[in-house]
Amino acid sequence: MQGLSRLGVCEPSPWNLPNLLTGMRLVLAVFLCAAITGQWWLTGLVLMGLAAITDWLDGYLARAQGLVSPLGRVLDPLVDKVLISGAFIFLLPVALSQGENWLPPWMVAVVVGRELIITSVREVVERHGVAFGADWPGKLKMVLQCAAICLALVAEEVRPRDSLWGIDRALWNGLRDLSMWAMALATVASGGHYLAKLGSIRWGGEPVGTGDSK
Repeated sequence: MQGLSRLGVCEPSPWNLPNLLTGMRLVLAVFLCAAITGQWWLTGLVLMGLAAITDWLDGYLARAQGLVSPLGRVLDPLVDKVLISGAFIFLLPVALSQGENWLPPWMVAVVVGRELIITSVREVVERHGVAFGADWPGKLKMVLQCAAICLALVAEEVRPRDSLWGIDRALWNGLRDLSMWAMALATVASGGHYLAKLGSIRWGGEPVGTGDSK
């Protein structure tokens, strides 16, 4: 799902494996938020890992099998936003309740605000017949966000202990804090990248770039 491209006129059926995997990721997102609420940190970690795998797999299958569909182009980024925004929203009270600032409210606002803005931009662009998929800044942002969520879950699991999997609690906390700042910077940078990319679209002619957005 990357770049800008003219939407094709011959589209595959929306009832395909990539879209089913995307739907599965939506279910996983709901259970992830429930796991965070219930403080089942390792369960949440497994759910987040499965969601990340389906995110990669549905895109790979859609491109490899030529199953890029209008439903998939809308559903895939929407589910990603539910997964990521939901996880950070549910993690925010965890950080605040402990009086810690590893996830300040402004970071959550940046994540959610960026997703809402880019979703709105994508909808407008694709209404003009141009696919507005993710390229490498968006994919890097997604990887860093997933890593930050996973490290936050691990840090909570190790909180009452001295170490986990042979790694000291202080190191887990440091990795969590570093990942939060990295994902925040990537979120802002990728949002700016996509907004700047609007200027490369020639609305009256052929679009700039190629895309494989699902």
